[in-house]
Amino acid sequence: MKIAFYGSSLLSSYWNGAATYYRGIISDLARRGYAVTFYEPDAFERQQHRDIEPPTWADVVVYPATIEAARMVMAEAAEADVVVKASGVGVFDDALLEGVMRHARPDAIRIFWDVDAPATLAELRQHPDHPMHRILPDLDLVFTYGGGPPVIEAYEAMGAVRCIPIYNALDASTHHPVPGEERFSADLSFLGNRLPDREARVEEFFLKAAAALPERAFLIGGNGWHDKAMPTNVRHVGHVYTREHNAFNTSPLAVLNIARDSMASVGYSPATRVFEAAGAGACLITDAWVGIDMFLKENAEILVARDGRDVAEHVAGLTPERARAIGEASRLRILKDHTYERRGALVDTILKAEAVRKAERASAFAMPR
Repeated sequence: MKIAFYGSSLLSSYWNGAATYYRGIISDLARRGYAVTFYEPDAFERQQHRDIEPPTWADVVVYPATIEAARMVMAEAAEADVVVKASGVGVFDDALLEGVMRHARPDAIRIFWDVDAPATLAELRQHPDHPMHRILPDLDLVFTYGGGPPVIEAYEAMGAVRCIPIYNALDASTHHPVPGEERFSADLSFLGNRLPDREARVEEFFLKAAAALPERAFLIGGNGWHDKAMPTNVRHVGHVYTREHNAFNTSPLAVLNIARDSMASVGYSPATRVFEAAGAGACLITDAWVGIDMFLKENAEILVARDGRDVAEHVAGLTPERARAIGEASRLRILKDHTYERRGALVDTILKAEAVRKAERASAFAMPR
């Protein structure tokens, strides 16, 4: 099947946390025989900060961030068997949603793939005139990369025919153990862009822990933190390219995951970096959210913190031996249950079943009455 996928960026993770997720899912679908064309706008300096060049497993169309160019790539949806509009493209999102679904053939499978369901659902609740309300009942599927039962129920209550979480996972070919690097050495590291609905939690879980342990070394990576006031024992390294994530995860004693406010409140939303860090064998400390046990076992495969004091206590009590044991346990668990091969198999099964369903339905309508 041919898939036309309209997303933020496959080539760059710059201000684009979904890049690793897209790469893992799409590369696995390619191995299963799908022909994927990924359409991404030249916006937000992402093309100047590419992590990868166009891969062999997908065709990538980079189009100018203009409405004229967007209309041109919308029309190409007519050539696909599966049409996917992802959330958070960043430019002309509403126009793309309406345009690609309008151009999609009647027999094509139409999907909205939400990589930030809490934010999307909040926007839909606030704007009853949002075009998604009109389009949603006509879509065949809504995929989300997190959210679990609360998100499924919310989408179906708004008119979605089917909403299915396709969770983040690990691509072991790109995220795996490597020797540590001195530039990423620390007792606790955190990687994430500075965002309004994350900053207060970073202050609580990371900066408060750093202030409580002035003798320990803390490291923060990601965009936007350069002018943030921080304790003197916190070092900032700016944007960390995907190719550097393995070393970032293997160099410190432990790695911290901090969900954004909306993700934490909804639960069932492990960030891509949870799987990246686990795949590298890092000892993970995470803020608490509902559904963690679906992915990793507390105290054996991951450490859970309810606040900054908990984070400080975990770091202070963590020995290198225990950190290695937790990291190895999480790596083995993720390799067993949470790889993109498993996620790709799920998507493949769903798409094939949906194709059969649509064909049977079309045949039934075509029969003489």
